[in-house]
This record gives sequence, structure tokens and C-alpha cells, in this order.
Amino acid sequence: MRVKRAISGWLVLLVVLHATVIFAGFFSPYDPAEQDRKNPYLPPMRVHFVDARGRFHARPFVYSLRLHEGTFDQYEEDTSRPLPLKFLVRGASYHLLGLLPARLHLFGVQDERIYLLGSDSYGRDQLSRFLYGGQVSLLAGLLGAGVTLLVGLCVGAVAGYFGGWRDDLLMRLAELFLALPWLYLLFALRAFLPLAVSPLQAFYLIIAVLGAVGWARPARLVRGVVLSAKERDFVRAARGFGATDAYLLRRHILPEASSVLLTQAAILVPQFVLAEMTLSFLGLGVPEPVPSWGSLLSSLQQYSVLASYWWMYLPALIMLPFFLGYLGLGGELQQRREPYKIGKEPGGLR
Repeated sequence: MRVKRAISGWLVLLVVLHATVIFAGFFSPYDPAEQDRKNPYLPPMRVHFVDARGRFHARPFVYSLRLHEGTFDQYEEDTSRPLPLKFLVRGASYHLLGLLPARLHLFGVQDERIYLLGSDSYGRDQLSRFLYGGQVSLLAGLLGAGVTLLVGLCVGAVAGYFGGWRDDLLMRLAELFLALPWLYLLFALRAFLPLAVSPLQAFYLIIAVLGAVGWARPARLVRGVVLSAKERDFVRAARGFGATDAYLLRRHILPEASSVLLTQAAILVPQFVLAEMTLSFLGLGVPEPVPSWGSLLSSLQQYSVLASYWWMYLPALIMLPFFLGYLGLGGELQQRREPYKIGKEPGGLR
């Protein structure tokens, strides 16, 4: 029961986080590519309920920022200009779920721009870029994990069910992929692909590369499940009644591997999101102006940014709940698969 509640809790967290990213156009105040060259590296604006005179405001507000006298990159709040937050406002156009045109945003301010996470070197809103970038990075992780699990399922099923030379060949190949450092293999595969590609082509290339390097471990796990399941009495009985190999795999054997695949999915998705971030961080992923989490952090390669603009770290901190959610879900699914513990069986050690 505790494991089920924990799984439900992690699922709720992940659903909320993914819904925020899926509806990025609604939750972000601006277009992620919209530039404000007059306000590069603007620090985050703080949300207030009490103004400089000590008066309470029911509606939250922010103060506009101005350069501190005698500096060129130090900002201070202009307390003479409170900017009330307005909710459900019309702004930059976007496509809801990539299909429906819309202009409604969760919040905004009138006649000014609001930067809750600051701006980058081009004056682009970091919050908007984070939410839209999550669509690219998370979708790459999800699709890459899906391709990997599909390949791993097919390879593991063939190796475990038919055995013989097929099993030997496929498992030796899997051992080769497991022995190779996957990150360097990822770089090597991406290096052979063309660099000058469109954002959409680069996205599909990343998914193909991710799917090509991660199938070995799921294949070995599925093979183990298939080896065990094909010897069970109900499978032998179905074979005795004339069931075909395809029928046995589809109806009796492969469903036994569903828990393994779910656990592997929860583990692989954050790994592949991190892989996509690494490629984009190094300039080998989805090119600008399309944002991704990796390109969002690429400015941290510059020492001046590291030393002077602390808010450029904020996207990395906000990404942590996504990774913790997947890893927590994977741990609970793994525990659910292995409920048997030494010392809890009747007559065992306590």
C-alpha cells in the first residue's frame, strides 16, 4: 500500500510538471524567441504584496528595474513604478498543443515586460525559454526512451524465445554496447551526422541517436523475463494446443515484461533528457533560435556569465524536480517488482 501511494504521488508530480511544459504557451508570458535588446541580462523581478510605503496590495505586483547610477550591469527596483500583475491576459500568439492558435497567457503586465527568471544576453525571457525548451528536451527523452524500449523489447524477445545462435549473436552485441561508454558513443554517432540541419531534422537525429545507443540493457532484461515465461505451464499448454510463436509472444510471454519496461522507462527518460541537454549544451543538438534545456545553459560556458549573472543558474535548479520525479518513480516501481525481502518470509531472519 505504501508503495502504491508513493507511485501515485510521483505520478501526480510528473503529470503536473509535464502539463506545465505541454501548455508552455499559456504559462509563459512571451514568445521564447522575442528579443528585447535594451534589457540584456536583466535580473529576476521580485513579486511584492507590500509596496515601498508599507501598504498592502491584494493584487501582486512587481517593480520595473533601472540601472544603478554609475554602473552598466547593476539594476535596482524603481519603487515609483509598481506594475500590477494581470491574469488571463492576451499576448503573443502560440499554438495550443501545436494545433490550436491562441493568445491567452496566465499572467502579464501592461505596457512593460516582466522577467520572473531574468533575461539572457539577447533580452529573451528566461521563463518562457525554459518552458518551451522543456517541450524539446522532455519530448526527446520520451521518444528516445520509446525507441530504445521498442528495440530492446524486440531484441530481447527474439534472443530469449528462439535461443541458439540468435541468442548468442544478439547478446554478444548487447555486451559490446554495454561495455562502450555511451556518452562518448553518443558524441561519435552525432559527429558523423551533418551539423548544418534544420531544428526539426536535428531533433529527429537526436532521437535516432539516443535510440541507437541505449537498447542493450532493456534487451537483456526482457530476455531474462522471456526465458522464464516460456517455460511456464500455461505457455506449454498453449503450445500443445497448437498456438503459434507469434501468439505465444503476444498473449502470454511479452505481457510478463511490462513491469520491466515501465521501470526501464522511468530510468531511461531522465538519462536521455540529460543526453539531449549535453548535446545541445555543446552545440550539437537543436540549433537556435529553438530553445532546449541544454542551449538554455550553454551561456554558462562563459566565465563572465558564471561570475556576474547568478540567475542564469536558475533553470538548472528548476529542472531538478523533473529528474527527481522520474528517479523516484523508477525506484518505487523497482521496489514493487521485488517485494520479496530477506527476513520477511515465514521463518526467515528478522
